Amino acid sequence: MNRILIAEDEERIASFVEKGLRANGFTTTVAADGDTAYEFALTGGFDLVVLDIGLPVLDGFTVLRQLREARSTVPVIVLTARASVTDTVAGLEGGADDYMTKPFRFEELLARVRLRLRTAARAPEVTVLRSGDLSLDLRTRRARAGGRTVDLTAREFVLLELFLRHPGQVLSREQILSHVWGYDFDPGSNIVDVYVRALRKKVGAERVETVRGMGYRLPARRPDERKPSH
Repeated sequence: MNRILIAEDEERIASFVEKGLRANGFTTTVAADGDTAYEFALTGGFDLVVLDIGLPVLDGFTVLRQLREARSTVPVIVLTARASVTDTVAGLEGGADDYMTKPFRFEELLARVRLRLRTAARAPEVTVLRSGDLSLDLRTRRARAGGRTVDLTAREFVLLELFLRHPGQVLSREQILSHVWGYDFDPGSNIVDVYVRALRKKVGAERVETVRGMGYRLPARRPDERKPSH
C-alpha cells in the first residue's frame, strides 16, 4: 500500500485530499507546516508528497529545494493558489514532478498521483542488451562480440537491437522489414537477407540462425553453450 504525505496547512483542503486518497486505498499522513513536511519527507517512509506552496514556517518552494539538495527523489506534486507561469516554472525547475492549481477536482489529482507512482516504480531503463558474450550499448551504440568491439551501421544497429530484445524468438522477414525499414520497402525485397548476412559477418554467423520458411532468430543460448544431448 502506497504511503502519501499531504503537506497542506488549510485543514479543509487537507481533509478533502486525505479522505479521497484513503477511499482509494492509500495510507496518508498530514503535515500542516513546511518544517514538519520536510522532516517527514526526508525519512524515506513516503512514496509521494502532495506539497502546498503556501505552507507556514517553510514555504513549499523551500521544502522542495531542501529535499532535492538532500538527494531525496520522492515524487512531489505541488499544489498552489498561484496561477502564474513564473510560479509554475519555479516549481518544476525546483524539482517538482507535477503541478496543480487550486481549486482542483480530486479525480484529476488522483490520476496524477497514480501516474507519478507508476513512473517512480518503473524499473530503471535498460541501456545494455546482452545475450551470452554478445552485447549492445544503446547509449554509445557500440556492440561487442566475443570480447571485441564491432562497428555497426545505423540499420545494423537497429537490426541487432531487435534480435537482442527478442532472444530465442523467430522473427519473420516482414516483421524485421517493418521494424527496421518501416513500410517504404517492397515486402518482396531481399534487403533483410542482405543485412542479416552483413550482421553475421560482424558478430559471428552462429549468432543469427535461419529458421527455414519462417525467418531469423537470435539463439537464446549460443550453440557452444548448450549441453550435449545424451
